[in-house]
Amino acid sequence: MQRLIVQIYEVQTPAEAERLAELDVDHIGSVILSEENWQLSQLKETIRSIRSSAARSSLILLYNRPETVLRTLDYYQPDIVHFCEALVGHDRLWDFCDRLIHLQTVVKDHFPKIKIMRSIPIVQTGCAGAVPTIEFAQRFEPSSDFFLTDTFLVEASGSTRNNQPVEGFVGITGKICNWETARKLVEVSRIPVILAGGISAQNAVDGIRQVKPAGVDSCTRTNALDKGGNPIRFKKDPAKVKQLVEQVRRTEKSLSQGGCTTCSKAVI
Repeated sequence: MQRLIVQIYEVQTPAEAERLAELDVDHIGSVILSEENWQLSQLKETIRSIRSSAARSSLILLYNRPETVLRTLDYYQPDIVHFCEALVGHDRLWDFCDRLIHLQTVVKDHFPKIKIMRSIPIVQTGCAGAVPTIEFAQRFEPSSDFFLTDTFLVEASGSTRNNQPVEGFVGITGKICNWETARKLVEVSRIPVILAGGISAQNAVDGIRQVKPAGVDSCTRTNALDKGGNPIRFKKDPAKVKQLVEQVRRTEKSLSQGGCTTCSKAVI
């Protein structure tokens, strides 16, 4: 079997990126929070520091206007650009998806060396919700290089109104997505699928064995905590990251020795 990907967000400084690279993280992810403030010298230095390691840089843009996206990618030159719109909740859903697919095609044309990761929303475990996960994947697959499952929050009634932590986008919920749906996505996808949504050292092994993804992604559950026990955004806990990496590497070794072909679509 191929190496399982360990992907960690949100890393915004060179020092933290270098520390995570030392811990054997494969994809080190950063985030640009607004279109108005997209040009950040420290973030550019962070991506440059990742480039000098064995890791790959991944950059989330919380905007999708083509002109700004292209300027951003030209400025930072990341290894991966990660689009994570929530997708659900638009009146003309498939027209909106078509615009995003066109954007990804434009990015591929302008920056053929930059890989594209697309978040696919999946409702949290134990909840029902009308999220067309597989249809999303089928539409976005031709213009994507990776999928990332991420948790889409729904109300107890099943309503999918937009109540995500970041309006219009999916992620940083700290909640586990429905692993049965995630596994179905892995089974039908022809590109690598990374499992995200509440992933930590405590559940990564179960997630890998049940979903059989190309790797795992963690943000909230590998963050440092404040005095109240709440995750601190943009501040990692190296001990938590180290534990997660160790769990994934042990699982990878175990699966390999068992002759399992799990995660055969993994691509670092």
